Amino acid sequence: MTVENNHDAYKPAKIAALVESAGVAKAHLPALQMFVLAILAGAFIGFGAAAYTSVMTGVEATYGPARLQGGVVFSLGIILVIIGGAELFTGNALMVMAVVDRRITIRMLLRSWAIVYVGNFIGAAGLAIAFGLSGILDGPVGSTAATIPEAKVTLLPFETFVRGALCNALVCLAIWLSFAARTAAGKILAMIWPISTFVLLGLEHSVANMYFFPQGWMAGSEVTVRDAVANLVWATLGNIAGGAGGVALAYRFAFLGESTR
Repeated sequence: MTVENNHDAYKPAKIAALVESAGVAKAHLPALQMFVLAILAGAFIGFGAAAYTSVMTGVEATYGPARLQGGVVFSLGIILVIIGGAELFTGNALMVMAVVDRRITIRMLLRSWAIVYVGNFIGAAGLAIAFGLSGILDGPVGSTAATIPEAKVTLLPFETFVRGALCNALVCLAIWLSFAARTAAGKILAMIWPISTFVLLGLEHSVANMYFFPQGWMAGSEVTVRDAVANLVWATLGNIAGGAGGVALAYRFAFLGESTR
C-alpha cells in the first residue's frame, strides 16, 4: 500500500489532475449521451429545488435555520448528479482547466456547455411542469412557489451576476471536494455544506432557476418571460465567472502550473 492510499482523501494536486481528466472525458462524450445526461441533471436539480420549496412553505423569515434546512434538502440535486452520474452546466465550468492545458479545444468546451445547458433546461422545466400537473402546487406549496421567482427578478443585473459568481464558486468547490473523497458517503458529506451555504446566502444558480421560474408559472406567478430570461442570462454569466475563473483557473495555476510539474 502506498503512502497516498493511507489517507482517506486525495491531496489537492491529485484532485486537480482528476478534475482535469474528468473534463477531458466529458468533452469527448457523444452528443446524444451528453444530452440525455444533461436532461437528467436538470431534473435532479429540480428535485432539490422542489424539496427546498416545500421546506420554505409557511416560513416567514427569509434567512435563518429554515433556509439552512432548505439548503440541506436542496443538496439532493448535486448528490444525484455526482453519485448517480449526470452532466450539470454549472459544474462543467471546471472543464476550463482542460482548455488551459490544451487537452481539449475551446470549441469542444463550448459544444459541451451548449448541449448541457439546453438539456439542463429541458430537464428542470419538464420537472416543474410535472409538479404543476400533479396538484402539489395547488395548495400552500404553490403560494411559496409563486413568490420565489418574484423575489429573484427584483435583483439588479449586476447583483444577479455577482450572486451567480459566488454561487458557482461554492458549487464547483462542492464538486472539487467530492473528487477528494474515496467513498460515496464521503462525497455526499463533502458536498452538502458548500451547497447548503449558497442556498442559505440567497445566491443565484442558473439551473435551479430553470426550475424555479417554470414552477412559479405553474403556480400562478406573474413574472414575465423577459424578466426570467434576464435573470438566467446574468446568473449564467456569473456562474461561468465564479466557476471557471474563481475555482477552475485558480486551482489549475496552483496545482497544475508549469512550476508545479
